[in-house]
Amino acid sequence: MTRTNYTFTSESVSEGHPDKVCDRISDAVLDAFLAEEPEARVAAETFATTNRVVIGGEVGLSDQDKLHDYMGRIDEIARACIKDIGYEQDKFHHETVEVTNLLHEQSAHIAQGVDASGDKDEGAGDQGIMFGFATNETDALMPAPIQFSHAILRRLAEVRKNGTEPALGPDAKSQLSVVYEGGKPVGISSLVLSTQHLDESLTSNDIRAIVEPYIRETLPEGWLTSATQWHVNPTGKFVIGGPDGDAGLTGRKIIVDTYGGAAPHGGGAFSGKDPTKVDRSAAYAARYLAKNVVAAGMAEKCTIQLSYAIGVSKPLSIYAETHGTGEVDPAAIERAIDQVMDLTPRGIRSHLGLNKPIYQRTAAYGHFGREPEADGGFSWERTDLAEALKRAV
Repeated sequence: MTRTNYTFTSESVSEGHPDKVCDRISDAVLDAFLAEEPEARVAAETFATTNRVVIGGEVGLSDQDKLHDYMGRIDEIARACIKDIGYEQDKFHHETVEVTNLLHEQSAHIAQGVDASGDKDEGAGDQGIMFGFATNETDALMPAPIQFSHAILRRLAEVRKNGTEPALGPDAKSQLSVVYEGGKPVGISSLVLSTQHLDESLTSNDIRAIVEPYIRETLPEGWLTSATQWHVNPTGKFVIGGPDGDAGLTGRKIIVDTYGGAAPHGGGAFSGKDPTKVDRSAAYAARYLAKNVVAAGMAEKCTIQLSYAIGVSKPLSIYAETHGTGEVDPAAIERAIDQVMDLTPRGIRSHLGLNKPIYQRTAAYGHFGREPEADGGFSWERTDLAEALKRAV
């Protein structure tokens, strides 16, 4: 029997977290190449530490001269990301950090398995399993713990960057333990917020006084009570932040990027990967399908799994689970999904419009639960497939 009364916890990290700095740079490199050529191939990985950023991986453009030109822009791209995030520390500053570019051309052996040729359809960029999830417990059809953990940090980033709260630094983490009754979120038993601060004299109580109004305005009314435990900067001072305080790597926050642990994860990271890589594009498609199943009223909660093999175009399997909340047999949902959406790598990219420079904005505060944007950003958050799914079951 599914539990209905429990407490579930998820965490988020800010754009200034060392791993998120790396995700941002990797996705900025991807966007630069996609802006030049929609079919560009990119698998960019970033490492950051004190006074140092190293970028490696594979890239490909059809025009080799342009490829070499874009290789020369990597330093500029990385520094622009660090500046926008807000790092001007002595040992991690956008002007003085050393940037090393180790990107090289994509392996021809990988390309031959992925590229379409003759009567062969374009294949998946790798094998793997991808999960999508949706639940009607929030308006965004996301789990509440991760959705509101993100929302707190986005709000604090806004007031930091617009100058309202200049004492806050870029690096921060949040964590919410959400109480569920009858399967629905009703309150918060504990809240953890650790944020970098630029004034060394500030205490944990001072930081709480700064952040508490923004936290209260972000969370649903009534969720914070006298019983809620607050832990704001519980270790005390947090002045040295970002890669100067802790090394960062691309792709190390995959649970933060997705559902906060409320759903399975296939293990593949997103940032720095072009959409021929199904780690990214099929995970977006799975979220899109799960969200549309819930939006269509077929279930209150839905998990979708897709699986692929490198060089093979069609998914090897489609799996749906409605966690005891379904109005429709999961097998019928699986058949409907196969009818209404082309889940080949090219079909996903075409349906969701993924061959665009829309990825840098995904690098912090979650890839899911965001509003679809006019230029195609977060297209996988649309619910425009709901009617087609209902007709197909």
